[in-house]
Amino acid sequence: MSRPVLVIRPEPGNGETTARATAMGLNAIACPLAHIEPLDWIVPDPAAFDALLLTSANAVRAAGSRLEALSALPVWAVGERSARAARAAGLQVAQTGSGGIAELLAGATPARLLHLCGEDRVSPPHGWAINAMPVYANRLMAAPNRLASLLAEDPVVLLHSARMAAHFADLCECRCRIALVAISDAVGRAAGSGWQRVAVAAQSSDEAMLELARTLVASENH
Repeated sequence: MSRPVLVIRPEPGNGETTARATAMGLNAIACPLAHIEPLDWIVPDPAAFDALLLTSANAVRAAGSRLEALSALPVWAVGERSARAARAAGLQVAQTGSGGIAELLAGATPARLLHLCGEDRVSPPHGWAINAMPVYANRLMAAPNRLASLLAEDPVVLLHSARMAAHFADLCECRCRIALVAISDAVGRAAGSGWQRVAVAAQSSDEAMLELARTLVASENH
């Protein structure tokens, strides 16, 4: 059996990533270390904004039916997954970026943005005034009993957020034989040092992370 690829993100993204990885021939193992909890939130006046900023499909799911009140706002989405979730919810996607908020906003005309986000989020680029509206929380979970045995198999671990990266690092006493695939430089830095390797995906997408994971696993087999 090839080197395992550990998927620690919360559901439903965990199941989606695990299925995608398995279809690519990877030895994918689902081990969620957090869960998504929708928050109560008040819909602001859409007239106060020019566009809706979405950086996670979780925000679309957690926002629920209240999202309809913002349907007139064009969506600026980070990542194709966020864009697909927005379209499925009946929103109009105007821009899609693949490298994080900074890449999406680079060169864009300043606008009044409403960011539907999680409680923990990346600070906006300098010079942009973004109104953050948390609609979900990423609740960390204690390490399951099987985590120690999974880590003993020297997995490649997928890190989809800085918070998950820091949480996973806190759970690992021995890092030198574990490889990480991070969705961005910031997420990779959040994991700290001491790992066998920290590789950063070329784009902020699940697909790019899995391609990189497959490359790492293949290199181990040659």
